[in-house]
Parts: sequence; structure tokens; C-alpha cells
Amino acid sequence: MAMVCLSDFEAYARKYLPKIAWDFFAAGADDCSTRDENIRAYKRIHFRPRMLRDVSLMDIRTKLLGTEISFPVGIAPTGFHQLAWPDGEKSTARAARAMNTCYIASTYSTCTLEEISAASPGGLCWFQLYIHRNRAVSQQLVQRAEALGFQGLVLTADLPYTGKRRDDLRNGFRLPPHMKLKNLEGAFEVCEISCLDPSVTWNDIYWLRSLTHLPIIIKGILTKEDAELAVRHGVEGIIVSNHGGRQLDGVPATIDALVEVVEAVQGRVEVYLDGGIRKGSDILKALALGAKCVFIGRPALWGLAYKGEEGLQDVLRILQEEFRLSMALAG
Repeated sequence: MAMVCLSDFEAYARKYLPKIAWDFFAAGADDCSTRDENIRAYKRIHFRPRMLRDVSLMDIRTKLLGTEISFPVGIAPTGFHQLAWPDGEKSTARAARAMNTCYIASTYSTCTLEEISAASPGGLCWFQLYIHRNRAVSQQLVQRAEALGFQGLVLTADLPYTGKRRDDLRNGFRLPPHMKLKNLEGAFEVCEISCLDPSVTWNDIYWLRSLTHLPIIIKGILTKEDAELAVRHGVEGIIVSNHGGRQLDGVPATIDALVEVVEAVQGRVEVYLDGGIRKGSDILKALALGAKCVFIGRPALWGLAYKGEEGLQDVLRILQEEFRLSMALAG
């Protein structure tokens, strides 16, 4: 079958991944209304295209905190990539480097930071952090990432506790015995997720700042109030995110939350977005509403499930071509 759009990869992944893995990746919280709204919201936004604009030459490159990427799509942090492909996050990192874009590696990777870094020499990788109750574990992860050449620290702010994902509960989801959360091996005896620190506050950004020279990007912001607090606490970037609809069900779609965040920060920090990107025209809508770049989560996993790094490159290439075409047709 010819893979011509992202939903082709989704259909492939749904058909061929084990049910427990598909359900984990696809899961939203509660009724999944926010998960689904992330996609639906784009359909309500319309372009005002301009004609006769000479679109024979187009430059789709952009910069993330000063580092150039080939087009404004990066790979969002998601956990457990070995559930999609045996090489896991190593394949993800290789695909991102081949396409010259940014990959945000998750705390909950099934490959080590060292393996991810080695798979992507010279590539642009950021590290996504969950702060654990045992602060020494988080401190060590941050310092390891910086030493390995990761270029940004992404603090996820919307997971003091894990949202209720019904299929995972029904399936009794847990990692297969041969897979490990490689960056946390030996750190915990019990379930890693329950070791998240729910007492984290804005003041902990100062603590992180004391550990690292890396720029800090905060992920999970949906309101102007929190966007203003993020700027006040000195972060360099904001990812407008609702965790793919996996946390609090009933929050806005990220594309709907984007406008108030962009207005609140007034260009003082870079604003990115994840959630619901399925076409090149979605990317253009997010950029038109003020995002500097978007990040894809589930579609990256579908690409991995299809053909590893090659499949993920296919997903990125399709988005790149669709984005270029949307730019041209919109003038």
C-alpha cells in the first residue's frame, strides 16, 4: 500500500502493533474528548489565501533557540519507543538527525541517553524531564543530558499524577519484561510513575536553573496566566500542550489555547505546540497563529511501527511536502 498521508501510517500501526501497545499509544484520559478535540479543532480554522504571490521559491527552515532546523516540525517526547520498533529511541534519534530536526527524548525512554546521543551525533536533541520525589535522580538525569550534548531541557508541567486512561487499566498495561526504562534503572524498586513528585512548583525552575546551563523549555502550558508565570520564571520556551489529551480531559485543544499564550508572552520567549498535527496545513495554521514550531507525538510512533527510522523519515517527509504545498497555495 502506498503511504500518502499520516492516517495511512496510523491504520498500519493499528493493524500490526500488539493491542496492548496500540491502546497505550492511542489512549486519552477519561472520555478522550480532549484527545479528539486536538484534531477536530484544526478543521474549524480556515485560511485566507492570497493569490499571484510568486511562490516559485520558498524557504521552510526555522530556528529553535538559535539552532536551524529544516522545517518547523520536531518530534515530541513520548515514552516506550521499543513498543513500536525494536531499536526504539535510537531509530527516532537517527530519523530526526537525517531530517535535520529536533527530537525531544523522554525521561521514559527504553534506550539510554547515551545510546540516543550516540545514534544522533551532531543532531539537535533536547531532554524531557519529569521531576521525581527522589530529587537526586532528576538532578543526575539533567546533568547526564547536558554532559552528553543535549541542547535543551524540557520540563513537563502537566503530570503531577497520571491521567486515568481506561484502556491501560483494562489491559493491565505494563512494559514487557525485556524492556526497561533505561534512564531510571536501579533508581526505583516500585512503579516509576508513582515516584513522580506532585509537589513541584514554579520555584523548582530556579532549582533546575542551578543544576544546568541548558535553556529550559516548559511543556504543558494552556493559559495566559501560566504563560506569564513561565516568562517571569525565566524559561526560554513554552510548549503549548495538553499531553495529547492524556491528562485532564476537558481542557482546550492546543491550537485553541495557542492564541492566548502567544498574546501573553509577546515575543519574549519562543512558543511551540504539540497535539493534533496530522497534515502540513495543520502546521501552517499553528504558525499563522503564532507558534514557532510544532512537535508530533503519536504520528512519530506510527512511523516507527511502520519501518523504524525509515518509516519515521517517511512521516516527516510527507509533512514537509504537505507544509511546503500549503504555504505555496496560501500565498
